[in-house]
Amino acid sequence: MQEQDYILFEDYLSGMLQPEELVAFENRLQNDLSYKEAFETYKQASLFLENQVKNEEKSKAFKANLETVSSRYFAEKEASKTKFKGINPWYYSMVAAAILAIGFFVTQQFSNPEYDDYANYGTISLTVRGTQSEVLSKAETAFNTHNYEDAEVYFSELLKIDTNNMELQLYKAVSLVELNKYTEADVLFDRIIQTPSVYKNKAIWYLALSKLKQEDEAACVLILKTLPQDSEDYKQAQQLIKKLK
Repeated sequence: MQEQDYILFEDYLSGMLQPEELVAFENRLQNDLSYKEAFETYKQASLFLENQVKNEEKSKAFKANLETVSSRYFAEKEASKTKFKGINPWYYSMVAAAILAIGFFVTQQFSNPEYDDYANYGTISLTVRGTQSEVLSKAETAFNTHNYEDAEVYFSELLKIDTNNMELQLYKAVSLVELNKYTEADVLFDRIIQTPSVYKNKAIWYLALSKLKQEDEAACVLILKTLPQDSEDYKQAQQLIKKLK
């Protein structure tokens, strides 16, 4: 099993799959016996942990002992193989992977979501526009190397000429959030959200992350709920709402 398989298992159990993903997942369960067995193992272990980890004290103990338990499992695996020769070797690997994967999700469930967990803005590539090409290149490089102070300066310079450019406004707003200039960032995000463009949904998502960074969880949830289902970040937004409630 790959890491994405366990993520898919968790999304299925949490009811987070889109209709087409749900159909594909259930078809695979019907047609792939090994995959179904892996899922059943994951589900049973998940239910067990859900019943066991009932409060913050237990969750801390679980997280502290997870690595020890996993290491002990691998150390005892060889002895178990000798005793239970009838069990297929792949089963041990599957169970161990399930333990580690479930441990990750339980850890996530009982930890408070943080801005840095979601603030992955990727690498931007700005469109070259004639005489602005040099400044655009500098803005792009500064943003991609997380030099947000310089990026803000370059984006501001570019917007003096191209005042209605939503893309530049979006990345300037992100730079402002990174520099903790939240009021200025909010103005830009709100302007983008109110103006029809392909950047509207990203502005909603980034504005919600700005509220998360400010530890204003109530505002973050309200903003996330305005994100439409066809948005690229919708699934991630729903997962974040669940963690914040």
